[in-house]
Amino acid sequence: MDTLNTGVRNVKNVANYIIGKDSFLDLRNILLERIGNDSEKVVFFIDIYFYNSHLLEEIKLDFPNTNIIPVDSTTEPTTSAIDAVIERMKLEEMKPEVLVAIGGGCTLDTCKAVSNLWTNGGQASQYQGWDLVKKPGLYKIAVPTISGTGAEATRTCVMTNTETGLKLGMNSDFTVFDYVVMDPELTSTVPRQQFFYTGMDAYIHCIESIRGNFRNPIGDSFSEQTLQLCRDVFNSSNMKSDDARSKLMVASYLGGCAIATSYVGLIHPLSAGLSVVLGIHHCEANCIAMRAVEEFYPEEYREFWGMVEKQKIHIRSGVTSELNRLKMDELYDAMIVHEKPLYNALGEDFNDILTKEKVFELYRRM
Repeated sequence: MDTLNTGVRNVKNVANYIIGKDSFLDLRNILLERIGNDSEKVVFFIDIYFYNSHLLEEIKLDFPNTNIIPVDSTTEPTTSAIDAVIERMKLEEMKPEVLVAIGGGCTLDTCKAVSNLWTNGGQASQYQGWDLVKKPGLYKIAVPTISGTGAEATRTCVMTNTETGLKLGMNSDFTVFDYVVMDPELTSTVPRQQFFYTGMDAYIHCIESIRGNFRNPIGDSFSEQTLQLCRDVFNSSNMKSDDARSKLMVASYLGGCAIATSYVGLIHPLSAGLSVVLGIHHCEANCIAMRAVEEFYPEEYREFWGMVEKQKIHIRSGVTSELNRLKMDELYDAMIVHEKPLYNALGEDFNDILTKEKVFELYRRM
């Protein structure tokens, strides 16, 4: 296999994980082994969706003196929001030794970013890029409540810089979670539309990786298994059955492992433009971007839209139809900055292929 030098040769995976129905019940023992009864040493980041749920009540019963920070998942993480969390933790004199994230990709990424910043100092924007984090962060545990982003397995946490508009992650081995608790029961309340959008992030990660220039046999194996699991789920008669939810949780984790060995491709940069300029959430933006990529991923394009039809999912169209030239320029700028994924997808001449007019054409298809 001919492989370009990705710069990702020494890959770090999650140290420990537990998976299966009612795995969430093991979180208490995992924490007790780590911090004993001193619940002030742990900070929980909880998606606001669960903030008034039985999960929160269980945490308060087990850890009465713990610190709980809600994460607003209606907006994606920004560098300024991460900085604000750090400031709050310092003002409230928190002294965490362990961080726990319970939620989707936004919550997990917030936890990973805070872990890095707490020990490395500075501001979140200083660490957007590859291997800029120099010290290990706080010990961190992920409890995903939706499947697809792979945030529980990846070495990055994606943020938008509120000043520059750059959407990029802290890509570092230190960003990887130390422990992941995967309980498919926690995904049972996810609305169908969101379940599909987020699940498709795993599918899209892997079609971009396996069709890219930066590949290796282990990454391909992760991708192939992830794609098969996604096909099982989204071609089934009930994508939210117990079995399907279990499979998608595995696909999400393996998809994160796959992308840790490579890069995404063309779809994610196009999606990033939609997120930065139009404020569309990442996973839905990925699905919208699929309208534009038939010439680059023809087989996957047809398969994706077949699964959309099978599951009767609505994917928005016309989101760029009324944009003026200034906004289209902003979309181009927010997309073209992602050089490594574009190189992965199209080779070193990607700028010759993705002229500004070509990018405008792609966005107009959305």
